[in-house]
Amino acid sequence: MSEGAQTVSATESTSAVAERSDKAIALMKPDYHPREYVRLLADNKLFPDAVRFLAHALPKREAVWWAWVCARRANPEPAPAAKAVLAATEAWIAQPTDDNGRTAHAAATDAGLGTPAGCAGLAAFFSGSSLGPTHIQPIPPGEYLYAKAVSGAVIFAAIATEPEKGPEKFNNFLSQGLEITVKIKLWEPK
Repeated sequence: MSEGAQTVSATESTSAVAERSDKAIALMKPDYHPREYVRLLADNKLFPDAVRFLAHALPKREAVWWAWVCARRANPEPAPAAKAVLAATEAWIAQPTDDNGRTAHAAATDAGLGTPAGCAGLAAFFSGSSLGPTHIQPIPPGEYLYAKAVSGAVIFAAIATEPEKGPEKFNNFLSQGLEITVKIKLWEPK
């Protein structure tokens, strides 16, 4: 498969699972490289669409890391509950085990699931192998449930405080997410 065909395939497969607005869908062209598409969405101020597309494209661990960094940047002086979930999420990033995911989930619940840190912790939990307690048969999370939580973390991080600076924060967060795709060679030919 040629490089162009690979990137078109990557864009189409991510587009199929990432929930995007009609405007975002209309902007996509089959020959766009995924990074080009994310930038186009941002240029058109379709920031949540760009975040969702990127969150669904990144592998779980890298996506959770992106959510964690954005959540940390959202509030440099987090409350104790947010600080706890950020620490638990960082532990999961360092060692992505189900136990660490459960710890991140418990801390996220305490911090609030409608916060950047809470969503980052939830993303770590949704990246595990089971949503149920350890003593029952595994209940696998949906394939892209983590991406929805990552999207929540990044979007909340951009608008939770100083929403008037949202576009600037979205652009910074998206640039960081795109940098991750370059570092891990996500959309490079195999």
